[in-house]
Amino acid sequence: MKELQPINQHVLIELKEQEEQKTASGIIIPDSAKEQDNSGVVTAISQIEHPEIAVGETVMFKDRAGEELEFDGKNYRMVPYADILGKIIETESI
Repeated sequence: MKELQPINQHVLIELKEQEEQKTASGIIIPDSAKEQDNSGVVTAISQIEHPEIAVGETVMFKDRAGEELEFDGKNYRMVPYADILGKIIETESI
């Protein structure tokens, strides 16, 4: 079994599957024209002292941060830890 482990203070984020988008007339919108989603689930973290995020949490990162890659049929983004803007957490409604 292979595993992709980030190094040099990087975070591996699994991206959501993007659905194929079409216009009302049926024209398929290419990936390059779509707005990029800047959130995903943390899959792995390199050796970082006192990280504020954990594996399994959903985070948001800077637009165009890191490198997009494919590994074992899934889409990931390798993002520098400093480019993580925050994590999405569930809260109770008031």
